[in-house]
Amino acid sequence: MGNYLEVVGPDLIIKHVTQDSLLEKAYMVLEEDEEIQDLMKMANVMAVTRLKYNDHGVVHARIVAGAALELLDLLIESGIVPTTIRDKVVPNVRLAKLVVMIGAYLHDIGNAIHRDNHHIHGCILARPILDRILPQLVPRYKMFEIRQEILHIIYAHDERVQALTLEAGVVKVADGTDMAEGRARVPYRLGKADIHAVSALAIKRVYIGRGEEKPIKILVEMRNPAGLFQIENVFMLKVRTSGIENLIELSTSMEETVV
Repeated sequence: MGNYLEVVGPDLIIKHVTQDSLLEKAYMVLEEDEEIQDLMKMANVMAVTRLKYNDHGVVHARIVAGAALELLDLLIESGIVPTTIRDKVVPNVRLAKLVVMIGAYLHDIGNAIHRDNHHIHGCILARPILDRILPQLVPRYKMFEIRQEILHIIYAHDERVQALTLEAGVVKVADGTDMAEGRARVPYRLGKADIHAVSALAIKRVYIGRGEEKPIKILVEMRNPAGLFQIENVFMLKVRTSGIENLIELSTSMEETVV
C-alpha cells in the first residue's frame, strides 16, 4: 500500500496539531471545554443510546478533524488555494487550517438535540460557543468572518447540502472516511443485520495519501465486497456534494489485491 498513505483514525489529529502552535492551542481549547465535551456526550446519548446508531461523539470528532487536515494539506501541496484565502476571509494557511479543524471537530454536535436536521441544530449550538472560544485564537476583527466559515462547514457536512468552500469540502469528505471497523457514517442500527450494518462491518481500514493523477487518493480496505455498498451509498453521497470530487482518486482493496 505504500508508506505515503496515512491511516484514518484518532491519532491523525495529533500529527497535525503538534506541527502548529495555533492548531495545538485550539485543539486543547476544544478538548478541555466543558460545554463542547458535554455536547459530544449528549450526541452519543441521542445517537448511540437512544437511536442505537453508531458513534457520533468525541472520537468521531477527532478522527474527522485529523482526516480533514490531512486532505487539506494534500490540496495545498498541489497548489490549490483554500477558499477562505481566495476570498480574503483569512490572510494565511494557518487560519484556513484553524477553520477546518474547528469545523470538523464541532460538525456533529447537533446530534445532541436530535439526529434529524442535526446539521442545522449544530449551527445553532455552535454559534455561542464560537463567540466564546474564538477570541482566544484569532484577532477580533476577523472573528465573525471566521465564525461564519466554521458554521458553513457544520451546515454543509450533510450529504444533501452543496459545500461552497474547499474547507467545507475536505471536512465533508473526511466525515465519510470514518467508516472502518463498523464506524460507518450512515447511522445504522447497532445489532441489526441489514445491508447497512453488514457493509459497515466489511470496511477494515481507510487510508489517505497523494494520488497518482489527482491530489488525493483514498484507499478503502475491505474484508469482503459488502463494503462496496457503504462506499457507493454513503461515502460517495458526501463526495458528490463536496465540491472536490474531481480532486479525489478512490481505490478499494480486498485480500491485499487493489481493485
